[in-house]
Amino acid sequence: MDLNNHTSHEYDEELKAIRSKVLTMGGIVEQQVKDATKALLKSNMKLADKAATSDHLVNDLEIEIDEESAQIIAKRQPAARDLRTVITVMKVINDLERIGDEAEKIARLSLELSDKSTLSDFRRELKHMVKLSRHLLVESLDCFARMDDIKAAELTKVDAELDHEFDNLARLLVSHAMEDPRTIKNILKINWCARALERIGDHAINICEYVVYLVKGKDIRHTTGIQAKSE
Repeated sequence: MDLNNHTSHEYDEELKAIRSKVLTMGGIVEQQVKDATKALLKSNMKLADKAATSDHLVNDLEIEIDEESAQIIAKRQPAARDLRTVITVMKVINDLERIGDEAEKIARLSLELSDKSTLSDFRRELKHMVKLSRHLLVESLDCFARMDDIKAAELTKVDAELDHEFDNLARLLVSHAMEDPRTIKNILKINWCARALERIGDHAINICEYVVYLVKGKDIRHTTGIQAKSE
């Protein structure tokens, strides 16, 4: 029994360790997104350069967590909720890595945006999108930390708002480009930044879906919504 208890304790610690590393990775990604979006809104080239060159930290952690998760599966042969935990971890880090990629994209585009007057015309809309995307990322990770499937379901409303804001901004950008074709190059870059913000929200919602999977044991991807499938 002592040996079994010791083994069980080790197993629990391994699961806790990979969950903790996911949150560490999430914290790095949060900062990367914060730096990249602040660089975009304030035309801060120093922050843009920092965000554009820090992606390796996220990539390294993804590989490390992925390898440890694979070892747990091979060594422990987890079942039921333990297996869902490991699967969820592997899926979450994939989305976090992609969020890091989107942050890097925003940072690099910020460095390339030469006409700050064009950017200033859309700063208000971008600021709102930044607020929503960062909120989704922070809250989705909080849902993962607390295994809160109820809160995860509620975040779909925020994502819908972010999608709506992106559609509105896209229409404004098209109108602006038609009125002044000289700005097209920068308009495209602003649109790519907005698209990256929208995708950050999508990846955050993916994390929410994984939380529902972890808690409820239901795979709700490609369905009509988290709320409908988590009740």
